[in-house]
Amino acid sequence: MRMDKQILKDYIDACELVKETEEDIQALEGKKKQVAHICVKGSNPEFPYQEQHFSAEGTAFSWADDTALRDELKALSERKRLAEQIRARAQQEINRAPARIQRIIRFRYIKNMSWEKVADRMGRGSTGDGIRKELDRFFEKK
Repeated sequence: MRMDKQILKDYIDACELVKETEEDIQALEGKKKQVAHICVKGSNPEFPYQEQHFSAEGTAFSWADDTALRDELKALSERKRLAEQIRARAQQEINRAPARIQRIIRFRYIKNMSWEKVADRMGRGSTGDGIRKELDRFFEKK
């Protein structure tokens, strides 16, 4: 695999997709845990009338709802697994770059800093344009 800017885009998108999918999975698992609760009054059907209170709990899901939920969780887990693979492959390519380029990539694309802030972090009297051009030259060489 050749290191190019598409790898950075894939990495960023894969990281976000993993986070978003984890949130979706948590939301679905929360639905599974929702419990329906009902309280009713009743009496012994025979004389004398003795009022009693009854409480019932359970899930509001039918078997079909539960099956659909499991299918959706399975699909989300697969999406997360594939995004994690993309993220890992991209991270391997990023790790092959020189340390300075890795730092630039980290600050600019992962931490979403402006070019000027990246230059401040890189030090050595760097400017935002200089750092941007340095990264562009790196990609042009590859």
